[in-house]
Amino acid sequence: MTNMLTHKLNSMLERSFPEQRVFLRSESETRYVRLTPLTQVFGFAGTTVLAGWLIIASAIVLMDSIGSGNLRDQASRDLALFESRVNELAAERDMRAAEATAAQERFNTALAQISTMQSELLSSEERVRELGKGITVVQATLRRTMKDRDAAREDAALLQAKLDGTDPDTQSINPEEIGNTVDVLSAALNNTAVERDTMVLLANLAEQNAETLQTDLRLMEEKNDRIFSQLEDAVVLSVEPLDKMFTAAGLSTKTLLNTVRSGLSGTGGPLTPIKFSTKGGVKDPDSLRANGIIEKMDRLNLYRIAAQKAPFALPIKNSFRYTSGFGPRWGRMHEGTDFAAAYGTPIYSTADGVVTFAGWSNGYGRLVKIQHEFGIETRYAHQSQLMVKVGQRVSRGQQIGAMGNSGRSTGTHLHYEVRVGGKAVNPMTYIKAANDVF
Repeated sequence: MTNMLTHKLNSMLERSFPEQRVFLRSESETRYVRLTPLTQVFGFAGTTVLAGWLIIASAIVLMDSIGSGNLRDQASRDLALFESRVNELAAERDMRAAEATAAQERFNTALAQISTMQSELLSSEERVRELGKGITVVQATLRRTMKDRDAAREDAALLQAKLDGTDPDTQSINPEEIGNTVDVLSAALNNTAVERDTMVLLANLAEQNAETLQTDLRLMEEKNDRIFSQLEDAVVLSVEPLDKMFTAAGLSTKTLLNTVRSGLSGTGGPLTPIKFSTKGGVKDPDSLRANGIIEKMDRLNLYRIAAQKAPFALPIKNSFRYTSGFGPRWGRMHEGTDFAAAYGTPIYSTADGVVTFAGWSNGYGRLVKIQHEFGIETRYAHQSQLMVKVGQRVSRGQQIGAMGNSGRSTGTHLHYEVRVGGKAVNPMTYIKAANDVF
């Protein structure tokens, strides 16, 4: 049956593939190999398939090499661009930090100047008060002297009338006694006139000093107003970006400041509200403005402390690249951000906190968990080496481990998570919020 089928197939293919013979000649004999039409068809088909496979494989290899080269070039360009941007952000952060330090120094200097000027103002007020009291005394003395002068004039007129004989009582007055009395009254009148002139001169000098002090006081108030305005503008420019940073991170600034303030129960120091008035009554405008500035500086100081306690930093300081962000991935939720770098790259804590876990955790591999203030927790997974232990208190920027490939990982990288109240949030929210400020 098989031979008949083969024969029929050979007969059908005879026209297109006639039978061929290949002769093999040696020194002693000649042999040949008969190539039937069916054999030729199989050979031709095999050769065609092999040639097609070679062409397709070569094309695939060529396209793969071209695509890999483009991807590598693109990755290199992206990495260079990213490193350049990171360097720019770092330089800008350093510049902002320097500006904040300079603003703090300017504020301290201005506060010292305000204290000095306020002391001078209090001294001026005291001098004005003393001059006012002096003027009051001078005026009272002047009035008393004028009364004495008028009385002396009346006595002199009466004596003159007696001397002229117009007074009926002159007959009983001794002329010598009258002369002595006139001399005494003349001397008293001269002394009174001298005292009056001296008092008038002192009153004029006091009025001039009062006018000078009023002018100095007005100039000092204008200078204080300019200083207060500059300080208020500087404080507003320093506080507003921090307000935006914490708001962008999804944190309630009111709750955050209350939490930080509750941990700082001590009182006193340069940021304690001050009172310049010495009357014990309602605060003067300068006191209100100064206390307003001090309140904003206290807010700025609390923000500085809060920034150390919240994860507003990168966990890696060396060169790296982002390999996977926060969100759905492969049908599951990727609850962190992946940073790829060389094996053993140092990993740093992004905020002050306490280590609550340091060890092996299934898919995380070598894992470190740090509990921070405000109900925030950070996680650092797939490490090759752990450098902290449970219960240890760490600071922002302190090394806690090294990058590795432990756990469920396809390559060396750091899986970094931020959780608020136990719920995972996008770590880039905090990192970008800090980059916009620092």
